[in-house]
Amino acid sequence: VQLQASGGGLVQSGGSLRLPCAGSRRTFVTRAMGWFRQAPGKEREFVAAISRSGRSTNYTDSVKGRFTISRDVVKNMWFLQMNSLKPEDTAVYYCATRYGRLPESVAFNEESYDYWGQGTLVTVSS
Repeated sequence: VQLQASGGGLVQSGGSLRLPCAGSRRTFVTRAMGWFRQAPGKEREFVAAISRSGRSTNYTDSVKGRFTISRDVVKNMWFLQMNSLKPEDTAVYYCATRYGRLPESVAFNEESYDYWGQGTLVTVSS
């Protein structure tokens, strides 16, 4: 399983970015997906997750209403749309997948995910 995250960069506070994560077709149909982030000097934390079916999503409280996780079945890609960005959103963002035994389940803990992308840096200036 290979994942490729991209789309990071420098953005002003209040701005938007969309992070794509590319996977193979096999990855897409059998796996659920999550986004995590690691800010400088902090532990990696959960951001958002989407189920294998694509119908269930969940978010950490600090990004609810601002971030949206989604997927494109045709392109075999997942996305994290980030709006109203704040300086505290500055971090390296990682996409990760896990086998989706239950089509509607979402997972918040890192230990549930077994394949990770390389990370993309998002910097939000004040």
